[in-house]
Amino acid sequence: MEGFRGLVVFQLAYKLAMEVFEESKSFPKEERYSLTDQIRRSSRSVVANIAEGYRKRQYPNMLANKFSDADAEATETQVWLDFARDCGYLKPERHHQLIEGYEQVGRMLGAAIANPKNFLPRRE
Repeated sequence: MEGFRGLVVFQLAYKLAMEVFEESKSFPKEERYSLTDQIRRSSRSVVANIAEGYRKRQYPNMLANKFSDADAEATETQVWLDFARDCGYLKPERHHQLIEGYEQVGRMLGAAIANPKNFLPRRE
């Protein structure tokens, strides 16, 4: 696996977004245009921003900016997960697992943001 798909942070964020999708299938229909759409969008945006940032890696500041956007979306997703738990749509154990996953994504993104030059394309 090469490119952005080879990044561990991308793989974890993608897995989490798919888990959020599966969990949100059981949310009530009245949440379709609010919580369900919002949590799906933010979780997917984490992944998309990582991919976009990686493509711009020859410009370290742009990579850091897109990874920062991904981190912000991961934080937004955590807020929606809190709402899902508190509204009774998500079991506390499952909420904890997903939050831990997004915390891990945040730590990885933070390390990348602090060291964007580690992602520079290799010169051949």
